[in-house]
Amino acid sequence: MAERIPEGVIEHLPAYLNILVQLRHDGETTISSARLGELTSVNPAQVRRDLTHFGSFGKRGVGYDIVTLIERIQHILGVDHSHRLALVGAGNLGSAIAGYDGLRQHGFLVTAIFDNDPRKVGTHIGTIPVQPMDDLDVVLKEQDIRIGVVAVPPEAAQEVTDRLSAAGVRIILNYTPVIVRVPEHVTVHNTDPVQELLYTLYYLSRREGVARV
Repeated sequence: MAERIPEGVIEHLPAYLNILVQLRHDGETTISSARLGELTSVNPAQVRRDLTHFGSFGKRGVGYDIVTLIERIQHILGVDHSHRLALVGAGNLGSAIAGYDGLRQHGFLVTAIFDNDPRKVGTHIGTIPVQPMDDLDVVLKEQDIRIGVVAVPPEAAQEVTDRLSAAGVRIILNYTPVIVRVPEHVTVHNTDPVQELLYTLYYLSRREGVARV
């Protein structure tokens, strides 16, 4: 039986991968655990512990080979091949998500976009046509899409989540402030930017002596 990887380790890997991809783009070839820890705000000792779950990555005094480390982490996370995404919501947020280069860098391809606004249906975001919600079930089945992105007004979030779940989606990224309910076989990840700002504001307040404990 394969070793069960601790959840905390899995949570760190995307941060490592993002930094490593940037460094590779900048032409760097190796990185130490100390620097990787500094760039991801993870203790270097924790970086080394995390990576030991997947074998020997680095050499003492040399560090980790960035290309090899990227390949190994991509394989661990299952992003060493492309994944199609369905995006619901063709507004400003949806357009930004569809055009985000970071998704493509990690093999996530928005291949279907839906909206219920007749003024948006038939237009394009990049090269992807905006299709009506009535076509969602058929398109997701044809493209074998298992990941959905919800970028709609809050009042429509649950209905859209239900539609995606019923159409076979197994992972949902919810970009609304609404807590949506999903069946047991579906995983939902909430990415409300307000929550992220509130989280970081706490640390800003502590540094400026505003927060009280």
